[in-house]
Amino acid sequence: MFKILSEKPQDAATIEILLDECFGKDRFTKTVYTVRKNLFPIWELSLVARSDEGELLASIRYWPLLVGNMHDAILLGPIAVQPSHQGEGIGVALIRYSMEQAKKLGHKRVILVGDPEYYERFGFVSAADLGLELPGPVERRRFLIAPLEEGALDGVSGMVSGNPAAEMMRG
Repeated sequence: MFKILSEKPQDAATIEILLDECFGKDRFTKTVYTVRKNLFPIWELSLVARSDEGELLASIRYWPLLVGNMHDAILLGPIAVQPSHQGEGIGVALIRYSMEQAKKLGHKRVILVGDPEYYERFGFVSAADLGLELPGPVERRRFLIAPLEEGALDGVSGMVSGNPAAEMMRG
């Protein structure tokens, strides 16, 4: 069994090791890392899954975005699950729980880069087909968006960028 908890500052080093193990050190060259540069995670949506014994099993973070310089969105990622615990439903639980929390916090749309076959169960569709763009290379089919409320994707298009002002607005 596992518990979903808020990420704590002391989790940072363990999370970095987990991310290296799951994605390798070349992850920093990916477009989503460029988009997240100079941003702070949304702390209310930075979560971990821990075993009953306290072992960190998984991590998920979200980041503030703008689409077309006018529509707020959040970026899901990275999400990582210890390789020895993949396939146990931990990632699915983290995504479902965090998306519910994001909706409760008033977020309207979630963007990510990932396998559509995995993420469609959470309501993700092609962001590229809706006219969204990322400022760097990405496999078109893996660039996804999900609405957190009815009509949240209506009229949303344009370049996706980090939204450093979001942290200041939340004060």
